[in-house]
Amino acid sequence: QQEQKGCDDQDNGPNLTNARMLRVLPHRKALQILLVVAKCMLHSNELQGTKMLYPYKFTPALVERVWGGTALSRYGKSIPFGKRIGESWEISDRDDVQSVIANGPDKGKTLREQITAHGAQLLGTNCGKPTRFPLLIKLLDARERLSLQVHPPASVAAKLKGEPKTEMWCVLEAEQDAHLIAGFRRGVTGADFMRAMEGFKNHDGQEKTIEDYVYRFPVLTGDTFFVPSGRIHAIDAGVVLVEIQQSSDTTYRVYDWGRTGLDGKPRKLHASESLACIDFQDYEPKKQRATVEYHGVNGLWRLVECPYFHVHRLELRNAWPDYCDGSTFHILSCTKGAVGLLTPSGKEERINVGEFILLPAALGFYTLTPLAEGTQALKSYVPRLA
Repeated sequence: QQEQKGCDDQDNGPNLTNARMLRVLPHRKALQILLVVAKCMLHSNELQGTKMLYPYKFTPALVERVWGGTALSRYGKSIPFGKRIGESWEISDRDDVQSVIANGPDKGKTLREQITAHGAQLLGTNCGKPTRFPLLIKLLDARERLSLQVHPPASVAAKLKGEPKTEMWCVLEAEQDAHLIAGFRRGVTGADFMRAMEGFKNHDGQEKTIEDYVYRFPVLTGDTFFVPSGRIHAIDAGVVLVEIQQSSDTTYRVYDWGRTGLDGKPRKLHASESLACIDFQDYEPKKQRATVEYHGVNGLWRLVECPYFHVHRLELRNAWPDYCDGSTFHILSCTKGAVGLLTPSGKEERINVGEFILLPAALGFYTLTPLAEGTQALKSYVPRLA
């Protein structure tokens, strides 16, 4: 290493620190991580500025849905008696749902207030000139099947007075015979589907329902699935999952399986808007196949990487050093076991399954440690703008 990089110093001799690191951690990736960690420690004050930011936990906002249940109580959520809670909004910067900080000196402040006060120090330079948090993070409990729905692509969202929305799912629980619905069965045409929406017979004279045309496939705990805007989809009964998405609440309901809402009345359908958004060439999409980025004592797997967010899975068996270098925030969530978080200031946080924590872009170095066997976590962030 010294010969290749010419790092012998004529006055001070060989670089013994690097040599020792190479003997202890010969893997190139591990060395890269340690060198970056050291750099972040040196520049942590520069990143932070005058205000010391810290990892934020938030009070979740529970939302009752006709298809919800009580499973989120297993993830630390206080479910009101008799309520069917379908969604827990974990990190939200929507006008109607503002996440409120639940820990530390800024407890009681909203995420919007922190963005206004700290801007790029909180969100990072990848977000451009940030005024809103770009992602919406939820836990979903599908006790019953969700409506068949679609979210608008950017190309049509403005015309429909909506917001574009791409999302991904990470399955925390899946009952036996649990399924997801996404895209169409191969060979289905847009005309076939529209006839089914209107209740007419197919061109071959057969009477088929919407369910005959959409693609339904089994799902297991730990599966990951990507839902780009324009993809028709539904979560089937018996699934609990993490949903990471663009900060949008625009959903067009295609079909609701003949169900009534919480008020006992049929829920509104959005036929014309849905037809303007649906990708009718989206046939039998597959689950995400994780790509190995690093696998040793610990493991890092790339799950989803799209223009709006990147999501990686961490498998922790030992300490995992990482850093926020000012370019983007990190969102950490535990999916198995429990995670310990050590910050540059020496403070420790525990992340249990179903909990989420926001690490400011200017945080600098931090370390994750497993607090139980088989610990796994999700790490989400926004990529650099093209």
